[in-house]
Amino acid sequence: MARKSTKESKAPKPFNVALVGQNGRLGYEALLFVASLRANAPTFQGRVLIAEPQTGPLWPNDPRIAPQDLRDALTDLGAEIIPFESAHFGHAYAYGNKIEMLTALPKGEPFVFFDSDTLITGDLGAVPFDFDTPSASLRRTGTWPEIELYGPGYTETWKSLYDAFGLDFESSLDLAEPDEYWARYLYFNAGFFFGACPHAFGERFLEYALRIRDNPPKELVCQTLDPWLDQVALPLVIHSFGGGRDSAVHDYLDGPVSCHYRLLPMLYARESDAVIAALESVAAPNKIKKVLKSYDPIKRMVFQGRGAKVRALFDQNDMPRREQAIRNRIKSNGFWMR
Repeated sequence: MARKSTKESKAPKPFNVALVGQNGRLGYEALLFVASLRANAPTFQGRVLIAEPQTGPLWPNDPRIAPQDLRDALTDLGAEIIPFESAHFGHAYAYGNKIEMLTALPKGEPFVFFDSDTLITGDLGAVPFDFDTPSASLRRTGTWPEIELYGPGYTETWKSLYDAFGLDFESSLDLAEPDEYWARYLYFNAGFFFGACPHAFGERFLEYALRIRDNPPKELVCQTLDPWLDQVALPLVIHSFGGGRDSAVHDYLDGPVSCHYRLLPMLYARESDAVIAALESVAAPNKIKKVLKSYDPIKRMVFQGRGAKVRALFDQNDMPRREQAIRNRIKSNGFWMR
C-alpha cells in the first residue's frame, strides 16, 4: 500500500476533535478518551467536542449523558458537550449518530472524529493531517459485502454504488491487490475519519447513507446494511472529496498515537502493554476513578483486576487469528463485559 511520506505531508494545522457521548457505556468511554488526550497530546490546541443526542421520537429512553458527575468530569477536562438532534437514525441505528452529529460541529473548521472506545496514546497535535484529502481508519477486515455463491462479486457490488453517486470507480481501486479480493476496494473502519468541514462532510455522508438505506442499487439486494451502513457510505464520501487510503496519518493513528480498542475485554486480550499502561494511568487519579467506578465493566476490568485475568488467558506472541476465537475464550472463562 503506497502512502505519502510525512516529509511530503502538509504541516499540522489547528483542528477540533469530536466523538459521540451518551448515557451508559459511551459516556464513560468518552471520559477515558478525553483523559487520555489530555495526558498524552501536549501540543493539541483544538476543541474537544462531545456530541450528545437529544431526547426525541427516535429514542425510547433519554440518550443524554448521565449522571451529573460524569458530565462535570468531562467539562472539567475542557471538553464541550454539544447537543444534536436525531432526525433519521436514533436508537434503531445508533451508528448513525456519527453521521447526524457532524453538522452540529463548527462549520468550516477541520475535524477529526473518533469512536468513543478509543484511547489517545501519543501526541495527536503532531499528526500530519491533510484535511483537504480526507481518510479514515484502515484497521478493518473484509466484513462487507458478503459475497453470495452466484454473485454479484466485489467489483459489481462496489461499482454499482460509485455509479449511483456519479463517482469514478476505477480510481478508488488498490491495483496492488488482486481482483475480487476485498482489500482492492476502498473500505474503512469508521473508528476515525477526518475532513476539512464537518458540515460539508456530514451533509454528504447523510445523503449517501440515506439513499443507500432507502433506495439501494439492485446489486445490494442480498446484502445486509445493519450494522455496516456507515462503513458502506464512508468510502464513497471520502472518495468524493478527493481522499482515499493513501494518507500519512496511518503511520500514527491505529498505531503509536491512538488505539481503537472497541471493548475493554478485547483491549486487555490483544493490545500492547503500553496501551494497557496508558489506560490504567489515565484512570488512576481519584477524581476520575470515582466517576469511572460507577460503570461496572470499567470498575471490574480496570480497578478490580479482571482485565489482568483476561490478559493471562492469552500468549501475546501467539494470539488466535480470528477475533471470534478471542471473544469465545473470554466468554467461556466468564470475563466478558461491555
